[in-house]
Amino acid sequence: MYHFIAMLFTLITLLASTIAAPVPNNSTIVDLDKRATHDGRGTWFYPGLGACGGTNSNNDHIVAMSQSFYDTNGGGNCWQYVHIKNEANGKSVYAQMVDSCPGCSYYDLDMSPSAFEAIGSLSTGVLSISWSFMEKGFEP
Repeated sequence: MYHFIAMLFTLITLLASTIAAPVPNNSTIVDLDKRATHDGRGTWFYPGLGACGGTNSNNDHIVAMSQSFYDTNGGGNCWQYVHIKNEANGKSVYAQMVDSCPGCSYYDLDMSPSAFEAIGSLSTGVLSISWSFMEKGFEP
C-alpha cells in the first residue's frame, strides 16, 4: 500500500509542476514568428533616413516593413536581414530591414531599387513575394 501512495504522490507532484510551468511571454511568440514565411506584396521606394536611424541609398539592399508590423515589435527587427523571394520567377535577394512603410499592409515589404531589381523589374512596380527573417547577426 505504501508503494501505491508513493506513486500516487509522485504522479500528482509531476502533474502540478506541469500545470505550474511558465507560459511564454509575448517576446517569445514574436521570436517564433520570425522563423515563419510571410506572403505579401513587394514594392520599391527611394530610400533616405529610415525609421531605424540610418541613411541609405538606392544601391543598398534594404527594405521597409509595414508600419503596423514595425510598431507591433517596437522596431525590434531594425538591422535584421530578410530573405525575399519573387513568387513569379523564383528569384531571391537578402535585404536589411531599416525602415517602416506607412502605406504597406501588414506583410508587405517596400524595397530599395537595387533590392527590387535583384528579383524583378522596377517597371513592374508590384511583386507577389514571400519572405522570412534571418537569424539576428546573419549577414549575406
